[in-house]
Amino acid sequence: MALTGRTALLAALGSLIVGLLLPSWAGIGAVSGILLLAVLLDLLLAAPVRSLQLARSGDSTVRLGEPATVELSVSNPAGHRLRAQLRDAWAPSAFAPGTELTAGRHRIDVPSGERRRVSTALRPTRRGDHQSQRVTIRSLGPLGLAGRQGSHQVPWTVRALPPFASRKHLPSRLARLRELDGRTSLLTRGQGTEFDSLREYLPGDDVRSIDWRATARRHTVAVRTWRPERDRHILIVLDTGRTSAGRVGDAPRLDAALDAALLLTALATQAGDRVDLLAHDLRQRTAVLGRTAGDVLPAFTNAMALLEPELVETDLRALTAAALRLAPRRSLIVLLTGLDTGPAEDGLLPMLPRLTQLHEVVVAAVADPRLDELAAGRGTVQAVYGAAAAAQTQADRRAVADRLTRLGATVLDASPHTLPPALADTYLALKAAGRL
Repeated sequence: MALTGRTALLAALGSLIVGLLLPSWAGIGAVSGILLLAVLLDLLLAAPVRSLQLARSGDSTVRLGEPATVELSVSNPAGHRLRAQLRDAWAPSAFAPGTELTAGRHRIDVPSGERRRVSTALRPTRRGDHQSQRVTIRSLGPLGLAGRQGSHQVPWTVRALPPFASRKHLPSRLARLRELDGRTSLLTRGQGTEFDSLREYLPGDDVRSIDWRATARRHTVAVRTWRPERDRHILIVLDTGRTSAGRVGDAPRLDAALDAALLLTALATQAGDRVDLLAHDLRQRTAVLGRTAGDVLPAFTNAMALLEPELVETDLRALTAAALRLAPRRSLIVLLTGLDTGPAEDGLLPMLPRLTQLHEVVVAAVADPRLDELAAGRGTVQAVYGAAAAAQTQADRRAVADRLTRLGATVLDASPHTLPPALADTYLALKAAGRL
């Protein structure tokens, strides 16, 4: 049984009135008896909670930061009208900031034998699966003095997917891809192996592209144009170890890596290439392989939603072995990892030659823009020390990048907002140069 604030208020008022009019224990006892009888009657007329039938419907997936709605259906098979306060409980991270205490609370009125729906607005603040906890219902009597309270388990899961903020860069990169693919009036010559057509020689063209036989039949020098090859294999490797947990701004580095991977995947599938995904630290966390062009992006997004950084050092030897196993023939391997001096010298630099001997390798890292701000700091002793530390960190990262470049890798070190378009541009440049 649950008593309400109205009950306590009536009891206090009744005692005050009786104390003024009938200052005796008999008067107080009479009021208490009447109030107790009213509470019991109200409790009997309250609809039972256990017999209620609850069901859910609504959104099951949502992009991180976007709204989702989950509906709760309440059926009242009892003979009494349901007047209730309802709390649909979820983890605080399922709600928009500042609404955790009020979201999911409803008042419902369900006549006997009828059904009502209530909607709970969610806006997840972290990736992954958000599960409903329980539904608590306080059923009140017609007087609102007392009621019955109970809980129901009504399972439901809303998966918060990566936000894919970089998709705004996709139209411009697709336009460049169409130029490379010869689907516009501009033909870009590369070193691919799919011959497209002949055109007149222009200053700056590579003389190796001159078609001497066609030139002999013409009055002008003719050069071959090429289309970038299709159906190439791309393996995106996500390092989910300790370095991916470092926060840049409000999000871990892994989130920026996921965004870059999604933009590259969307672009590459439009180019007709096959894209696979591997996430690895001490062990393989997930792998999405062999998906069709129409299914690869949703499959990647669902798999990435559940990835979280692990506070362990990545086993780059095992990661390299897994990448070579998944890419037995020449491929583009995109390794999204860190450029920290220690892990790179101990793991990445010794293992990179095994990848570059067979594959085209791009190493992409998320840089912290805060380093540029700290490096420019002056005016106080603390600012000078901060600037020195930031400059040393930047120099170390450049040294690691230079060593990786000498080993045959293409290295990107960019901020979270610029890494996705930079990786897409690198992919297009490799296409245009015939290296993919």
